[in-house]
Amino acid sequence: MTPFGRKRRRLLLGASVAASGWLTGCDFSLRDGVLNACLAELPADLREHPLVTAAWNGLDAAKVWDTHCHVFGNGDSGSGLWFNPRMEQIWHPRGYVQREFYVNASCVDETPGKVDTSFVERLLAQCRGMAPGFHALLFAFDWARDEAGVPLTDRSTLYVPDDYVAGLAFSHPAHFAWVASIHPYDPRALDRLDAAAARGALAIKWLPSAQNIDPADARCERFYGKLVALRMPLITHAGDERAVHGFGEHLGNPLRLRRPLDAGVRVVVAHCASLGSGHIDDLLSAKLSNFDLFAQLMDNASYRANLFGDISAITQGNRMSVVATLLERRDWHDRLLNGSDYPLPGVVPLISLTALVDRHLLEASTVEPLRRLRDINVLLYDFVLKRSLNKDGQGFAKPVFETAPFFNRPA
Repeated sequence: MTPFGRKRRRLLLGASVAASGWLTGCDFSLRDGVLNACLAELPADLREHPLVTAAWNGLDAAKVWDTHCHVFGNGDSGSGLWFNPRMEQIWHPRGYVQREFYVNASCVDETPGKVDTSFVERLLAQCRGMAPGFHALLFAFDWARDEAGVPLTDRSTLYVPDDYVAGLAFSHPAHFAWVASIHPYDPRALDRLDAAAARGALAIKWLPSAQNIDPADARCERFYGKLVALRMPLITHAGDERAVHGFGEHLGNPLRLRRPLDAGVRVVVAHCASLGSGHIDDLLSAKLSNFDLFAQLMDNASYRANLFGDISAITQGNRMSVVATLLERRDWHDRLLNGSDYPLPGVVPLISLTALVDRHLLEASTVEPLRRLRDINVLLYDFVLKRSLNKDGQGFAKPVFETAPFFNRPA
């Protein structure tokens, strides 16, 4: 992009952020800027920085898998990737701002014919910049569907086919593994699930409020039974959702996950349900924060063996209130999985490092090298940031980052 193009994008984003409301609740830092600089090379002084080397210390890099990575594109490579066209229209400011930030955070080349491939090339380069053995789990993303399982393209935000991410994992096994996304209302759901397992999918990804999935719906029972039979975990968003359009935040209530848990499914609650609030029963009589509802489930002895949380996105300004509790709950650490929510950590205004310092969760000396990392390698930035978090001298335990064993299907 030319300097004029970068300036134009910066001005457009600056003018649209307030109208979009997307960054509401975040600590926006003008000192951090607006756009990611998308630098290409990690200089030696940063690669060998004590903060970076300390982050890898004591970990088996072959077990360090980023368990929450999104893929997107416009399908210009024939991939089948799709974005809702509204997200390219500035008169739909919320979607427009989101797409512009996603494109910038993942350093996509928007030259016609290069969007899909440049996304993958940048992600591969970042994986190669991690310690040898590191893998990123790439998420497919199914359509929003109606009650009969028919795709609702107009109400979908994006679509990422299973075949596409499976192909990326097959082509780059040293760096990628894949997670399928199968809507349980699709009449072909069980056949698709068998096919995904046969092709090496490690889990299933849902975002209920965006895809119109009710995890508590009895129609999902056969799907859950198949997940149990295949020993395949379900990674599902819980809590409120701000990144994509939704069908109702009630679908993100963590308590709606009791049905798959009771069926024996291993459930990973994305972001530890760290946004919004939900009713505590079907009578709609009272509400608690979704994080408190997640905590109730985590502390339920009946779910000790099959309920997990991922810590992706918890450092964002509107979620960071849960960080201290997650650090303190060391009894949960063997049930927490690290993921980046790539490319969102590369969206500069979403994470305020100085706010984390103000909360005494991050040392002030880490801010400058972390800012430099963010402009070069978003995966490494997110990993080093999470490894640097601490509460009263205690950080996240080793199992939070050595996530690969979780995806080894038990015999």
